[in-house]
Amino acid sequence: MQRAAGRRRGERTASEDQEHLVAAARAGVTAVTVAPTSFEIVNAAYGRATADQLVDAIDARLSGAVAEFRTAAVRSGATFTILVDGEEQVGDAAVDAIERALEHPFEIDAETIQLGARIGVARMAADEPLDQLLRRSAEALAYARANEGATRRIAADGRGVSLAALAADLHRALERQEIDVRFQPQVQLIDGRITGVEALARWHHPRLGMLGAETLLAAADRAGLGIALSDHIQALALRRAADWPDALARLRIAVNVTATDLSRTPFVSRFLARVREAGIAPGRVTAEVTEGAMIDNLHAAGAALAALRAAGCRVALDDFGTGYSSLSYVARLPLDYLKIDRSLTQAAVNDPRNRVVMQGVLAIAEGLGLETIAEGVETEAQRLLLAARGCTFYQGFLCAEPLDDAALIELVTNERKRG
Repeated sequence: MQRAAGRRRGERTASEDQEHLVAAARAGVTAVTVAPTSFEIVNAAYGRATADQLVDAIDARLSGAVAEFRTAAVRSGATFTILVDGEEQVGDAAVDAIERALEHPFEIDAETIQLGARIGVARMAADEPLDQLLRRSAEALAYARANEGATRRIAADGRGVSLAALAADLHRALERQEIDVRFQPQVQLIDGRITGVEALARWHHPRLGMLGAETLLAAADRAGLGIALSDHIQALALRRAADWPDALARLRIAVNVTATDLSRTPFVSRFLARVREAGIAPGRVTAEVTEGAMIDNLHAAGAALAALRAAGCRVALDDFGTGYSSLSYVARLPLDYLKIDRSLTQAAVNDPRNRVVMQGVLAIAEGLGLETIAEGVETEAQRLLLAARGCTFYQGFLCAEPLDDAALIELVTNERKRG
């Protein structure tokens, strides 16, 4: 990957290369922004020198992955922005090549390091300025979860559906009540009891079937419907939880809160009004802040979250370890729970160094008086490791996939009967 610094006099900078590619493009341009997950934790665990070597190794691997395409790239820290010249299917092929390149572990100084990746993708619109394209690609990156590109095209029946088309559909989806929620159980590791759930958005698209939260959030951002969607999901999840039978009356309900939510002056009053309107006790409600949400004003966000806690709600930091801001978020935001990202949960079983990193995360949480929730637990080996290391709760397919109300009620009721 080309960098703006360190070039010989008379050569174009990396940014100028991107401008030149856009000017010469005839079939369009795709912007791809790539960032490794858990990089801050890797930096802390292995040291700066190893982290720098890792970034160089990622650079080299990405360069090889896109060598067959006409590209121009800029590297900033551990984030790579690649412009791909060509039709949309060419851009998709480049993204596929990038994903394949990052699937395998890196060998750095005799250490094996497995990383996930976030990938944000944006297709240049007609007459769109380059800076706007790059901004949209970066925004897409903010919504991408570990190993999932939120703005990747969605394949259905052999066809590709663009994010722009989904954004247009989303306006109608909110009116037609196509946006639903599912609930994934959170299990107490000490005794195996289900004590809470996370509400996860789902879109019943009339043509594409069930679409997940990452795609939904990316479409909402493109459509300018992020606030409306967040309001809808929070209110719906709280109403549904309030209607559960007595067997589920004490389950915590966690709802996602975005950076945009936290930046709105009336957010706290509106959120608490939804809790009251649903008739659910504030003590059962957890506001889950996504670490990848890129909170610009930590002071304002902290004040909003403190107000929620003062009203009886709890606060969790989601996806801990997937970006650069996680440690500062933990230090500065008022929290009750720290959610360990699935990439760290799953890597810790087979990698001794990752186990040390995970233990460090658990120690940070314990030192700050926070309970921990491990995400993405899929195997008994992962559960046993987390229990042995003192994690409080787990969430993942080992217990259940995200469930509708009926399936959740059946699962919890049967668990209670077993005692």
